[in-house]
Amino acid sequence: MELITLAHHAVEAAQSKKAKRLVLMDLQNQSDMCRFQFVCSGENNIHAKAIAGAIDDVLRVEHGIKPVRIEGKSSGHWILLDYNGVLVHVFFDYIRDYYAVESIWPNAKILDLP
Repeated sequence: MELITLAHHAVEAAQSKKAKRLVLMDLQNQSDMCRFQFVCSGENNIHAKAIAGAIDDVLRVEHGIKPVRIEGKSSGHWILLDYNGVLVHVFFDYIRDYYAVESIWPNAKILDLP
């Protein structure tokens, strides 16, 4: 599966759980860690866990894609799903404001969401 398609499936799964402040960035020639980064927020840690769970379920069950690593799932404050080229960050909203990961790449291309 192409990385952009994988990223779009993650976005759609997050949208199905009413994720807030969705941003999909193309980091080509800007990051060695990934090509695409998807950032979204939940209203609380339970909502953030539900969003991350939906993303993992859709990619794993419907598309047979397992994350290389998942971090932060137990707390739900900042959940990182690494799909080896696509990084997905699911934040508890106020934690996202504190870390402001989108600002790390100010020249990243912001992509339209599906």
